[in-house]
Amino acid sequence: MSMATILIVDDEPAIRDLVDITLDLAGYKSISASNAHEALVSVIDKKPDLILLDWMLPGGSGIDLARRLRRDEITAVIPIIMLTAKTSEDNKVQGLNVGVDDYVTKPFSPRELVARIKTVLRRVNGTKKNTVLQAFDLQLDPNSHRISIEDRPTEKGPTEFRLLKFFQLNQEKVFNRDQIQDSVWGANVYLEERTIDVHIRRLRKALSSVKGTAIDYSKLIQTVRGAGYRFSIRPF
Repeated sequence: MSMATILIVDDEPAIRDLVDITLDLAGYKSISASNAHEALVSVIDKKPDLILLDWMLPGGSGIDLARRLRRDEITAVIPIIMLTAKTSEDNKVQGLNVGVDDYVTKPFSPRELVARIKTVLRRVNGTKKNTVLQAFDLQLDPNSHRISIEDRPTEKGPTEFRLLKFFQLNQEKVFNRDQIQDSVWGANVYLEERTIDVHIRRLRKALSSVKGTAIDYSKLIQTVRGAGYRFSIRPF
């Protein structure tokens, strides 16, 4: 399993450095942003698994950024831990009401921070692993390793299963071939340039193998010219 990527959003370089070292020692990959605009760009470009977000930021508060991320269906599922000096109950309640997953106050213990990160990621990943993924009448069951459309099974290989699971867990996001390879095959696996395209075609063929459906499920996997692929339930 690849390491989780965590976005550190804080305008204090010393805090960013401390958290970066803490995350590195704990086995996480980290990226940093010093303000709300940089953070938003990093969220879109890097697609982090979790965000450590400071309350007070230049160019917009952390709570405003959290609110914006929660309003967008593409970023709404990314867990957020507020990392801030604000300690009042009202501030904590405000953050939780916006949709923040946890709250750590400064000064903080690196061990406590890592423990809270692990707890939030375990909760999020546990939900993902055990939940049947559904888009219209397309269902993917991670436990039984089955894909069905309108309760009818589809023919698929193990790679196509992992590929569809990846897409359904990341709906509406565009991924290039390198990102798909790292997530589905692993970063250390060498693939021929068009291998991913071949498996995309096979997956689309499997999704169109169930006849008489109201929706052409193969079209849920969309080609975004010049960018990559996207799984989308929006009209196409």
